[in-house]
Amino acid sequence: MFDSGVGGLTVLHECLVSLPQEDFLYLGDTACFPYGSRDPARLRERIAEIAELLLDRGAKLLVIACNTATSVGEDVAREVAAARGVEVVPVVAPQAEIAAAITDNGRVGVLSTPNTVESGAYRRALEKQGRALEVTEVEAPALAPFIQNGSLFDEETMAMARAYCEPLKRAEVDTLILGCTHYPLVSPMLQRILGRDVRLVAGGHAVAAAVQRTLERDGIARPPSGGEGTYDFLCTGDAEAFRAVGTRFLQMPLGEVARVEIDGGL
Repeated sequence: MFDSGVGGLTVLHECLVSLPQEDFLYLGDTACFPYGSRDPARLRERIAEIAELLLDRGAKLLVIACNTATSVGEDVAREVAAARGVEVVPVVAPQAEIAAAITDNGRVGVLSTPNTVESGAYRRALEKQGRALEVTEVEAPALAPFIQNGSLFDEETMAMARAYCEPLKRAEVDTLILGCTHYPLVSPMLQRILGRDVRLVAGGHAVAAAVQRTLERDGIARPPSGGEGTYDFLCTGDAEAFRAVGTRFLQMPLGEVARVEIDGGL
């Protein structure tokens, strides 16, 4: 499993709860965080390198726990993984499926990074759901860095969030896709601004369910009686900083974090 930083730990948390018997290896590419405004072509090179690294370490399934990486480089990750006979679970499609199923008025919002919006990945995924949906996408370039840095919540923060939510309120969305794995950490703030009747769709639950289905379908799932699996961490930036911030996201102990070098891309 990989992400641009610690946001994907919200996805890992749900996988650890849903599939406690499985072993997980998580890579946070913190040296190149955030992905949201990076050059897409170079980012695709980076994603290929990360996929190779995780597969070299024996991954039986590759989970892209990053919305931007999924949006701009899912095909690259799939190509690398397919050469090893490994399946890929992205974060965009499972969220789109849930959002299309639960919206009552057909108005779905997407709050995400600039690269994710520009890719059109969520719009395409929602179009495949077989419903006539009105999709409103909003770029929130400052939100993920704010969350990753552990900045304090104050009135300036609320003003920023309100500005991002205003187009969603005008569009009268009743369902909002949190199009970045960092965003669940500020879901109470978003819920307050948008109102309790707006459903928020995070990636964690959706991806964990997709991971379980894929493992069982391919016959590579560990039996529930197999005991408790392990979870280990790699990062490309400062390991201690990753551990300190990541504990808040994972809501479990992180233990040791090993630093690795990625040559390609950014």
